[in-house]
Amino acid sequence: MTDPTGWQSALPVLLAALAFGYLLGSIPFGLLVTRAAGLGDVRRIGSGNIGATNVLRTGNKGLAALTLLLDAAKGTAAVLIAGRWGQEAAMAAGFGAFLGHLFPVWLGFRGGKGVATYLGVLVGLAWIGAVIFAVVWLAVAFASRFSSLAALVAAVVTPVALYVLGHADAALLFAVLSVIVFVKHRANIGRLLAGTESRIGAKG
Repeated sequence: MTDPTGWQSALPVLLAALAFGYLLGSIPFGLLVTRAAGLGDVRRIGSGNIGATNVLRTGNKGLAALTLLLDAAKGTAAVLIAGRWGQEAAMAAGFGAFLGHLFPVWLGFRGGKGVATYLGVLVGLAWIGAVIFAVVWLAVAFASRFSSLAALVAAVVTPVALYVLGHADAALLFAVLSVIVFVKHRANIGRLLAGTESRIGAKG
């Protein structure tokens, strides 16, 4: 796909994969599972986010784990399904799923922060990167009790590790996703610096 003709013929497939990934990624599982459990709108508590960390603030660890699993699974599913049309389509779908979670059309483009979906896309594209991300996240989270800090550190380490391990294309994609993760966590970064960030499991 280095010649212009090749790109022109592949473009419709890539756009379709991107759109498919976006629609799949935009399913707001955190909101859906908390409503189904009778806990109301998760956006009205804590950070107002629809992700697993905020769902945990309802006090229901099971729902938080389910949200994490589903938000990751939509990223993995997008990659694996679109991957039937090639690696480029898989990457486009993964990028679309990530954007869909962050900016779901159904919620006025106000979604989550993308960490679980980032991990899910990693599982589909480069499973070793997912292992590295998870290990770093768990280590930092255990040491600090800050979910946001764990995600930020893991988002820095993962693209570098992918590049070192020879996954150059995936490293580039996840470098872009990591930049977006940092932008979405800018309020968390401010609270971390101010010493007011909520720790894992804290309500409100």
